Amino acid sequence: MTTWDGATFRQELQAVLEEFLDEMAERLAPLGPDADRLLAEARACVSGGKRFRAAFCYWGFRAHSATVPDEQALLRACAALELLHASALVHDDYMDASDTRRGRPATHRAFEAEHRTDGWRGDPAQYGAAGAILLGDLLLSWSEELLRRCGLPLDRVAAAMGVFDLCRSEVITGQFLDVSVQARGVADVDAAMTVLRYKSAKYSIERPLHIGATLAGADAAGLAELSAYGLPLGEAFQLRDDLLGVFGDAVTTGKPAGDDLVEGKRTVLVALALDAAPPEQAALLDRSLGSPLDPALLAELQRVIDESGAHAQVESVIDALVARSTKALADADVEEDARAVLAELAAAATDRVV
Repeated sequence: MTTWDGATFRQELQAVLEEFLDEMAERLAPLGPDADRLLAEARACVSGGKRFRAAFCYWGFRAHSATVPDEQALLRACAALELLHASALVHDDYMDASDTRRGRPATHRAFEAEHRTDGWRGDPAQYGAAGAILLGDLLLSWSEELLRRCGLPLDRVAAAMGVFDLCRSEVITGQFLDVSVQARGVADVDAAMTVLRYKSAKYSIERPLHIGATLAGADAAGLAELSAYGLPLGEAFQLRDDLLGVFGDAVTTGKPAGDDLVEGKRTVLVALALDAAPPEQAALLDRSLGSPLDPALLAELQRVIDESGAHAQVESVIDALVARSTKALADADVEEDARAVLAELAAAATDRVV
């Protein structure tokens, strides 16, 4: 039985990303110091994180291939998903007006602060927004480039690019669904679940598994088996994230406590609480979404969500989804080494502490 060292994997993946960014820095060197600043922020955006998407891509490959003919080529393919993820986070933080990401200023805030510190002309916030949009676009472009020339057989890469295209379409459209739900100010559980599925669940686990498996030559039946494992797990993963966004500690999440409430996110958790809470408490929660929260009001909103039963209900749904995912993995026709590691990854993705 092969043992897998997640920490070593993350270190190797970071080295691949740094090597790619070094190449991009050389390409952009003629553009001067502003390009250097953009590259520096790109390096910050791809540093750290749990690397779940890359890991699921890697073990999607290993699920359908007992060996890895070219480890570095596979790592480059996996790293492409981390560039895609970095792109999504940069844009997401701007759309959500988030101040921080992983304990450091969000990209638009970092560029805004540079503008303000240097006393440049114009609106610092607008400059920060422009910088974030452009960096997110650049990371998105690089993600495709890295996958396309990862070094695995061209026919396999071409097939995987089709899945990657689908993944990007789903997550970007899912993001638009999300901002539209927030704009309408209507917390509908079905709508929230659709956002969760397409903005996060598929993009975080199911599609990375599919990309890896496609690179290994898996057929449609093999991809379907990975979906049966990956999609419910992805939904559980995002539901856990939603709980952390309300009840999580800043040290764990890298964002202030209750940040999802401050950003006005009408998640499944919030939708369930609004449905179940007494009218007065539901009204308090509804009108408080998307506004600054002092510690006392945050504690009150957490209590409303907890006492409504929404917190416990989401925990129950997570348990049921993980059970479904676990059974699908047990029944899947995959390599035994991969089955064991995918079980570990499922626990890591959903057992994070609230």
